[in-house]
Amino acid sequence: MITSVLVANRGEIACRVFRTCAELGIRTVAVYSDADENALHARVADAAVRLEGAAPAETYLRGDLIVKAALAAGADAVHPGYGFLSENAGFARAVADAGLTWIGPPPEAIEAMASKTRAKELMGIEPLKAVTDKDLPVLVKAAAGGGGRGMRVVRELADLDEQLAAAGAEALSAFGDGEVFVEPYIEGGRHVEVQIMADAHGTVWTLGTRDCSLQRRHQKVIEEAPAPGLTPELEVSLREMAVRAARATDYRGAGTVEFLVADGRAHFLEMNTRLQVEHPVTEAVFGVDLVALQLRVAEGEPLDEEPPPARGHAVEARLYAEDPGAGWAPQTGTLHRLSVPASVRLDTGFTDGDPIGVHYDAMLAKAVAHAPTRAEALRKLAGALERAVVHGPVTNRQLLVRSLRHPEFTAGGADTGFYDRHLAALTAADPDPYAPLAAALADAHGRSRFGGWRNVASQPQIKHYRSEPGGTEHEVRYRHTRDGLAADGVRVVRATPALVVLEVDGVVRKFDVAVHGERVYVNGAALTALPRLPEPVARQEPGSLLAPMPGTVVRLAEGLAEGVTVTAGQPLIWLEAMKMEHRITAPASGTLTALHAAPGRQVEVGALLAVVQEDQ
Repeated sequence: MITSVLVANRGEIACRVFRTCAELGIRTVAVYSDADENALHARVADAAVRLEGAAPAETYLRGDLIVKAALAAGADAVHPGYGFLSENAGFARAVADAGLTWIGPPPEAIEAMASKTRAKELMGIEPLKAVTDKDLPVLVKAAAGGGGRGMRVVRELADLDEQLAAAGAEALSAFGDGEVFVEPYIEGGRHVEVQIMADAHGTVWTLGTRDCSLQRRHQKVIEEAPAPGLTPELEVSLREMAVRAARATDYRGAGTVEFLVADGRAHFLEMNTRLQVEHPVTEAVFGVDLVALQLRVAEGEPLDEEPPPARGHAVEARLYAEDPGAGWAPQTGTLHRLSVPASVRLDTGFTDGDPIGVHYDAMLAKAVAHAPTRAEALRKLAGALERAVVHGPVTNRQLLVRSLRHPEFTAGGADTGFYDRHLAALTAADPDPYAPLAAALADAHGRSRFGGWRNVASQPQIKHYRSEPGGTEHEVRYRHTRDGLAADGVRVVRATPALVVLEVDGVVRKFDVAVHGERVYVNGAALTALPRLPEPVARQEPGSLLAPMPGTVVRLAEGLAEGVTVTAGQPLIWLEAMKMEHRITAPASGTLTALHAAPGRQVEVGALLAVVQEDQ
């Protein structure tokens, strides 16, 4: 029987596994990098072992160090979580060879299915060997791992070699395996998957379907169970293919078989030989704990003959520290506050005051709602996210709320092109016109018009704010009177540093206010207080290429050096931030007159990377 589990992972999934272990009376062990020294998963575990370094290749991808940590901490089992080494057969063997219990499928099953190229061969599908114009568009895909990393859509044959190299580099960084392959890219399909659970006694469960079609950069954003709108015949076909994949590999434990559904047909994509990020929606619908079942199977116990019946509908939304309106750019900083209503489940690896750095995934949390019907589940989650308190870096929260209420999504059957079609509308600025006034009134509370204010009491006071994200600037005017604070067009019912109450056209509205440095949060809207006099702005040379985010320079274009000629739109520099690569391209055709970027260099947002002097 398992008594102590080391989780070979970090963040949200490590905390998730620890929670079940604690409920079962199992001791927990964390591993942490130097960047994660004070991370939540390292704090909540019963014991923690340092992995020296910060980059994944130095820490969470070092299977030898993780096995050593497990032995040193007295663990007798290892749970891989998802990502990193979770689908690495060599790591699974190393765990078993050390006398530890591997909480996952046999290494042979991982080898057969975790490599997407071998999985397709097993299912009778051949990857594209030689790509021609007739094959376009195609998808370049990492053979190992998942989460959208190492994936590129190629629509022009001339771009193929560059995208193969980029996908391989990203896959190597994320999974320690740079193998990639090419397959046809099906436009307008739905991403549908089947959750399986199998034991060593011949039982294979299929725990319904999930729809994960709302994606950005091939990474899931909103997932739900069951997948809406499937015909009974298609559901049966999906379950049968999933069982066939499991039995073909003598599978054990939790796994997910993924399909692209288009024109009423299911196309096999891959099998993930691990727990999925979106597993909570299946847990909610079937009333099971998939981690507890993983532990039970690892101990050799049999599953019941049939899984529990499905009940209701569940939907999950991933809260990311990113700006969807700025190319999904990842965001860093301090997470001052994170809370959601208790009506939904929140899985997270962060607590108030934790830093959000550049080394790992941008996901802050997963919020999950379960209800008797799909419409009720969508309404419940959208309402909870709208009421959530998220103070810190810019997030995709508003995008999630709008997505959950979008008529195409609520109707069911949205495909993977949803954000390509609707992103502009979903990220359009819609500031509350009274939020800046509430921020100014909260700031003014307690100021004496005879002390702190030198102006005549009847003259309006002026403050300026900028909405974040979006950059819209607002001018606010209010007055100090003998009866308190006043502003045109509203009645100020109450004004304190934390709460402002305004009556607008006979309706009383409340505004919760929190201040963190120059950033002010009003009912979830983020504002930056601007100085009365603009600060001088550092001028940059024309053609300057600035880092759009903090990150690491991973590579430069071949032959890039000062003095070379570049063309407009040519990729010059690749940055990696939060496990995703971002290209920096030439703004115009001309000559590279300065180059400050070098592979391995850490850069802050706004750092000067290079200068291109445009041809005259």
